[in-house]
Amino acid sequence: MTFCDDAWVATAPIRQAIDRLPFLTGLRDGTLPGSSFGYYMAQDAHYLVEFGRVLALAAGQASDPNELLFWVKSAHSAILVERALHASHVADFDATTMSPTCTAYTSFLLSLTTAGCYPALAAGVLPCFWIYEDVGRRLKDQVTDLAAHPYGDWIGTYGDPDFAAATNDAKAIVDRLAAESGPATTERMHRAFTSAARYEWMFWDAAWHQEPWPA
Repeated sequence: MTFCDDAWVATAPIRQAIDRLPFLTGLRDGTLPGSSFGYYMAQDAHYLVEFGRVLALAAGQASDPNELLFWVKSAHSAILVERALHASHVADFDATTMSPTCTAYTSFLLSLTTAGCYPALAAGVLPCFWIYEDVGRRLKDQVTDLAAHPYGDWIGTYGDPDFAAATNDAKAIVDRLAAESGPATTERMHRAFTSAARYEWMFWDAAWHQEPWPA
């Protein structure tokens, strides 16, 4: 089995918990409150700025030119393509601040860029591709008319074949890095992947509760 095969199996309980989140079940059937979705989109816009920065820093650590180009292209997409989706739902990004969970998740990813382990960094950003692709594809399969669905544009973005292709490219990079790494590095990769998967659960859960700062 490849690293990605092992990581996907190891995080099955987390992914099953993600599927049960009220945010995603409501998003699927269209009953998600607009306030929760608006909160989520604003936080995701903040997240994507930092995620784009992380991807750009990954490009700087890649020794393979094709990997460098992939991370740069993905950073571009995170900032321009995906944020354009958010702009259709959030009138003023500057009117919101990053939530505790968004701050924690992006800080975790940024910490990977300075930890001196490019394979762990690549593994840490992979869940944002893969879990979104997995959720988006399955939601798209369950929604018969995206145009009539209140959140059809979101589902269509992450259920799109182009996003699936980008996810497969990211998985191939991570598998290659793992195949060339020793046990200690591979373990760091698994820890990074699992932590990011947990943050994905936390991010959607925070949106459901519209998480405030405690003080």
